[in-house]
Amino acid sequence: MMNVVQPISEVQNFDTFISTFKEKLANLFSAEYDYNAMSLQRGLPPHLLSEIMDMKPLSVAIPESHGGRGMIVKECLGVLSAASYESLSLSLIFGINIALFLEPFAKYVHVARQDQVFTNFLENRAMGGLMITEPGYGSDALNMQTFYEEGANSFRIKGEKHWQGLTGAANYWLVAARRKNAGGELVRDIDFFLTENADAKQQIEVKQYYNNLGLYAIPYGLNHIDVEVPMAHRLVAESTGLKLMLDTLHRSRLQFPGMGMGFIKRLLDEALQHCKTRRVAGLRLNEMDAVKFQLSRLQAAFTLCSGMCAYGSKVSSIEQDVSGNGIDANSVKAVLTDFMHESAQICLQLSGANGYCLDHIAGRAMVDSRPFQIFEGSNEMLYTQVAEAVSKAMRKGKEKNLLRYLKGYALTTHAAPHFVGSLAFDFPDQPKKRDLVTLGRIISRVICFDMVLVLRDAGFSRELVDITQQHVHMDLTMLVGQLSSKNDAVPLMEYDEDASWTDCC
Repeated sequence: MMNVVQPISEVQNFDTFISTFKEKLANLFSAEYDYNAMSLQRGLPPHLLSEIMDMKPLSVAIPESHGGRGMIVKECLGVLSAASYESLSLSLIFGINIALFLEPFAKYVHVARQDQVFTNFLENRAMGGLMITEPGYGSDALNMQTFYEEGANSFRIKGEKHWQGLTGAANYWLVAARRKNAGGELVRDIDFFLTENADAKQQIEVKQYYNNLGLYAIPYGLNHIDVEVPMAHRLVAESTGLKLMLDTLHRSRLQFPGMGMGFIKRLLDEALQHCKTRRVAGLRLNEMDAVKFQLSRLQAAFTLCSGMCAYGSKVSSIEQDVSGNGIDANSVKAVLTDFMHESAQICLQLSGANGYCLDHIAGRAMVDSRPFQIFEGSNEMLYTQVAEAVSKAMRKGKEKNLLRYLKGYALTTHAAPHFVGSLAFDFPDQPKKRDLVTLGRIISRVICFDMVLVLRDAGFSRELVDITQQHVHMDLTMLVGQLSSKNDAVPLMEYDEDASWTDCC
């Protein structure tokens, strides 16, 4: 008789699931294990990771037909948020598995391979990741040198990849490579392949582990690839491999706020508690005006992230093609991660000298949040892409005024009227790259505040939205001022001549 899988979602509703998960994580990280001390060690203790994975957190990213909870984005973001409240590293481990492996795996891998892999995730604590980045070709994925050749019944893949989270720890990888044609040249398009480390022919060798500055729980390194995989292990793209890659990366960026949500809330909670109890010159810190500004800044970050979570939960399921969502996905990732790092800086500043320790929540948060502004596309690059895409659309519509355009643009129609004074200027005809970054910062913040306004209309706190509007307005005012300063300074590559102050005294 065939065994019928009983989906986890039928056993336990999500409110109960996530409540139990949060409670267990809080106990593990604050009572059973000294996480402050662990933060100085590489990797999570095996017993801790086992207890976490025994709760089957990745079940949220596995289809019901395979025993999971159904790949509901809201649930995925809930698990990421619960994890990041206790550990940003743990949340990133989940984020890598969910957005960079399980979701593209479910969408693009041949169904014949899915049952065994999903079972290993649910029952055997398996993990997976994505390999795109190469030495010498960081953000230049289209020029990657990892290649594959097609044999009679398999594909042979060779190359090097680095800075993949879970290096040496993942059981499965989705590896990006370009086909080598008969002339020995690499074609333009990209293909992706599933590898399984349990198969000797598919094992990826770790050449070196990196001494990463933060995120100690996650191994990173240099991987040497020389594997042979079956034909069924090539991912089935709906059109091109490039579109598959964009669909995967944009979905991941749209789900970044799940990791940011718990992280920012923890920093906000820690800062509020500290400022309520810490006294300086007879006053509690939260009674001082400069501190009130910083705390309200944290609440603005919390509110922006909330709006992004609500937006991402609606638009980033695997049933939706997000390959064309470059503007909103890039805006969400860049704005969120900027605010994550700023929130850590604020919490550290408010914590005083105690915060400047790796085993303090603020010190650890500052170091752990910094790479989020770099990986999956540096924020400067993403802001540039946002500005270039909007500029192209404006030229096509023969519109030069940014305010008029954003008022009619679907992603900013609610927010643009709130910032008339800041946005009423003509988009430069041929802006410098540095100005494109600034323009991207401006546009992205309007896009993300639009998400907050939609959330407000659904019942979210109006007081928090009002606080956030003031901070976004302040940011836009400063960014427009930066743009109008017309700074065209360039560095002196040979600067030593006449540059010693002692010669001038």
